[in-house]
Amino acid sequence: MSWFFFFYFISGFCGLIYEVVWLRLATAQFGVNSAFAAMYLSAFMAWLGLGAWIGGGMARRGRADPASRDLARYAAAELIAALGGVLLPATFTWGRRVLEGLGGSVEWASSRYYAVSGAWIAAALAVPCIAMGSAMPSASAALRKMFPGKSARSYSYLYAANVLGAAAGCLASAFIFVEILGFRRTLVVASVVEGAAAAVVAALAAGRAATAFGPRERPTGVRSARRFTAATAGLFLTGCAGAAMEVIWSRAFSPYLGTFVYMFAGMLSLYLASSFVGAWLHRRLSSDGGSAAASALAAAGLAAVAAAALLDPRMPLLPPSSAAAGLTRLVLSVVPFCTATGFATAALADEFVGGDPELTGRAFAINAAGSMLGPLLAGFALLPFLPVRWAIFALGAPLIAAGFSNRGGRFALALAAAATVCVLSRDFDDDWPGAIVRRDAAATVVAVGAPRPIDRRLFINGIGTTLLTPTTKIMAHLPLTLLPRPPRRGLVICFGMGTAFRSMLSWGIEVTAVELVPDVPRVFGVFHADGPALAASERARVVIDDGRRFLERSHELFDVIVADPPPPEEAAASGLLYSRQFHALVHRHLSPGGIFQQWCIAEDPAVLAATASSLREEFAHVRAFRAISGPGYHLLASDAPILDLSARDLARRMPPQAAGDLVEWGPARGAQRQLRLILARETPVDDLIGRGRRTAPMDDDRPVNEYFLLRRWGLLSGRGYR
Repeated sequence: MSWFFFFYFISGFCGLIYEVVWLRLATAQFGVNSAFAAMYLSAFMAWLGLGAWIGGGMARRGRADPASRDLARYAAAELIAALGGVLLPATFTWGRRVLEGLGGSVEWASSRYYAVSGAWIAAALAVPCIAMGSAMPSASAALRKMFPGKSARSYSYLYAANVLGAAAGCLASAFIFVEILGFRRTLVVASVVEGAAAAVVAALAAGRAATAFGPRERPTGVRSARRFTAATAGLFLTGCAGAAMEVIWSRAFSPYLGTFVYMFAGMLSLYLASSFVGAWLHRRLSSDGGSAAASALAAAGLAAVAAAALLDPRMPLLPPSSAAAGLTRLVLSVVPFCTATGFATAALADEFVGGDPELTGRAFAINAAGSMLGPLLAGFALLPFLPVRWAIFALGAPLIAAGFSNRGGRFALALAAAATVCVLSRDFDDDWPGAIVRRDAAATVVAVGAPRPIDRRLFINGIGTTLLTPTTKIMAHLPLTLLPRPPRRGLVICFGMGTAFRSMLSWGIEVTAVELVPDVPRVFGVFHADGPALAASERARVVIDDGRRFLERSHELFDVIVADPPPPEEAAASGLLYSRQFHALVHRHLSPGGIFQQWCIAEDPAVLAATASSLREEFAHVRAFRAISGPGYHLLASDAPILDLSARDLARRMPPQAAGDLVEWGPARGAQRQLRLILARETPVDDLIGRGRRTAPMDDDRPVNEYFLLRRWGLLSGRGYR
């Protein structure tokens, strides 16, 4: 029995690595977007469910086969998944090139492009995910034939092994493998491990001559049609609520823990580890699967709503600014809910399956169908329209109803208590009286107005993204003044408060801005009174899209391109706007002699060196200027020599409106003095690169800004990254 646990632990370990790394490689090819991520996760779970259903049918047809044949099917499924692990990224690259040929222009609407690219990703995931899903029924069939007296709870046994392995895979990939090896080599490691496990299973299958399993011994699973329906509904609910809560928590905990890879990985690992604990408790404590599962469902619903109270920034002893308090919120929210859903899933599945391999596949498929719907429900039906606490209530209420289905009074009392908690609680978004709050599938946007520009704030999913600072003006004005000819067209990647976009328009040129979150440009007027009028100008264009994806589909050339990735520089997926692949893409869209401004707020020398090295590899000329307020560097890159003029000469090149815009918020009076401050902060690029201890150029495969713990803990010191 322990061998089965080990093998399915390995399956979960490698499967989670595939899921996470494939998603990152897919976003590098097709764009970073919450809608795309939801479609990817839904497709992943849909194929797993279909694979489980197919595997259950194979187990039914092979009921009279010896266990060795079931082991061989299991080994084949794991081997196919292992091969898919390393081969799938090539289909992403190929798909992007095909889509470029089919519709490379920006006029091809973003929604249509996402639909087509999502369909491509879904098709690419089919074979390896179906193989992964079919493994569980094969393992269940072999387990029942080899251990007929111990297989009545085979589902919970394999489920526990799988989620524990997935938790370990999540931690290992995020905290160790990717930083050391990069994404693609991490996939190779996972594929080798899974392939080796498949080879061992195949060897066991070849050496085993197990007795055939007769039809008369077929297990019955649930006997009551009513309990069968309840188990089916419960399995679907736990899958749906669990996957949806994962999406909601990703947004809800951002104000407290940030948007780091480690936050998401830690949350997912905690989710999976708690699910394992729930399954283990079921195996230890539960005898009546139906009644125990009902209690667990009710507990899960109440735990979900309790998390809404924990997310209240007014919660005593849990200040929003404390990382320890954020972790406390995370643990107290995730552990009770996931332990309860893990218990309920294991109990319901054992009740449903009764050791039947065919029903094992069906139970897995039903749970996966719920997991497929969950991200779509949270991302498109709940978060765009409801505050976080009420989105959580909408998920918790069905769980409470299922748990108290035969106890109307308790259900009414529990539902009333849950609603009261949500009425009395507040979200992070409510902490800013008078602010404009907008929600969409991509993010929750909070725009805080104030009489003084310095006091205005923009929050995206609770993260303060920028201020009204002279630095954002300089991002546009510095490359425009250094351009060897009068500019005609400019591009700003990442809209933010719209300051760089507004400053570029002050030159009287055509300006395009690209912003990922649809509601961010809609609050332009909160920060700049003339914002709506400027956005309506015939010289202005705002495109809602991922910056890289826009460049992939556009054939336009620009004199100046400004990239202003939102802080922090360690945010998940932010490396895609600092990497050499991004810089090569920008290079293709610069007109001859054009200048690219890469804003890099990094204080980490390795990140700054990696970014500067990437620009140096792609462009012949690179200059760096330290910000005149706060941390960060303006990195300018061009194919042509960048002008080396005095502040006086540069000021003369500026139109009067642009000169006035440059000094609107100081710190100096007059464009010439302001430019003198900027030029005095020039730093040799070789000095920036030298600070990074031989750090390699930033690469999509190894984003050193996102994966940094081992380096900062000194565990990679002296080794470099080349």
